[in-house]
Amino acid sequence: MGGPKVIDSYGGVSLHAQSHGESFFAAFMNRFGGNGLYILDEPEAALSPSRQMAMISRIHDLAGQNSQFIIATHSPIITAYPDATIYQLTDRFEKVAYEDTDNYNVTKAFLNNTEKMLDILME
Repeated sequence: MGGPKVIDSYGGVSLHAQSHGESFFAAFMNRFGGNGLYILDEPEAALSPSRQMAMISRIHDLAGQNSQFIIATHSPIITAYPDATIYQLTDRFEKVAYEDTDNYNVTKAFLNNTEKMLDILME
């Protein structure tokens, strides 16, 4: 009786039967729709890097359906969304380019010099 089952809104799988990341991703993929305003706080906390890339794709689809996103993130993957307006919060609130964000530069330095960075961290 009534409308569709609630579980269908989450991809047909109980959120309790999924990991934290998979349940968040199922909600993101199935509950978010066009013409929405979505405010997300560190969505990457639940997502692997590959799921973060899939999230960018879904954000792009939803933006094409007149949705807007405000996202607080430390993820250089999510921050890379094309044409995003990026504000960095330090002792000031400033608009910055993607390549000028602290998280991009720290991640890039670590990935480009993993052994050296680990040596420094393990001293």
